[in-house]
Amino acid sequence: MENSKDKVLEIINKTLEDNKAENVTVIDLQGKTSIADYMVVASGTSQRHVASLAEKVYENLKAAGFPVSMEGEEKADWVLIDAFDVIVHIFKPEVREFYNIEKMWQSVANSRKS
Repeated sequence: MENSKDKVLEIINKTLEDNKAENVTVIDLQGKTSIADYMVVASGTSQRHVASLAEKVYENLKAAGFPVSMEGEEKADWVLIDAFDVIVHIFKPEVREFYNIEKMWQSVANSRKS
């Protein structure tokens, strides 16, 4: 049987791909932090695209029966979707570049490897 976090990640990736998200990055955080096992970072081309991507990810996870919450959709410069084992950040490109969270989290993911 497929692991639920793998199914969540599959739904997120398929939804982002189907809806033309840009620069999708998946960071494996398993064993590195307690906040999540994976972090997905993606960009939308505009506030409307970011909001649409976030809404579709949220709806698809809910429809599949996974607990999920979302914040930031009102402004839609940066939307955070918390699917517990997987956290998704969807940004406008300039906001993503400013915060550069994947650089910080990549260093966490790459640290403490034996």
